[in-house]
Amino acid sequence: MKFVSVRDLRGKSAEVWKELPGEREMVITSNGRPIAILAAINESNLEESLSAFRQARAVEAVASMQRHSADKGTDKITMDEIDKEIRAVRKKRTKQ
Repeated sequence: MKFVSVRDLRGKSAEVWKELPGEREMVITSNGRPIAILAAINESNLEESLSAFRQARAVEAVASMQRHSADKGTDKITMDEIDKEIRAVRKKRTKQ
């Protein structure tokens, strides 16, 4: 996978666009850190590409929530504790 700096993307954009179909994906970096991904698509695979991208983002969001939960120690609560918390929040809402 090719890495392209923001500076190169600005200064050599025609070259980047020309290479993108062959590379399929490129990682855009700023100050040496990845900030974006460019992916080659076409009209026939636009919807499938968007769907796959959104699914990957959703999977990452769930994994992030699981890591956060494990870090806080809330990954071991029981269903009864979860239900109790939900009831408390709902009760608080109805009082407002």
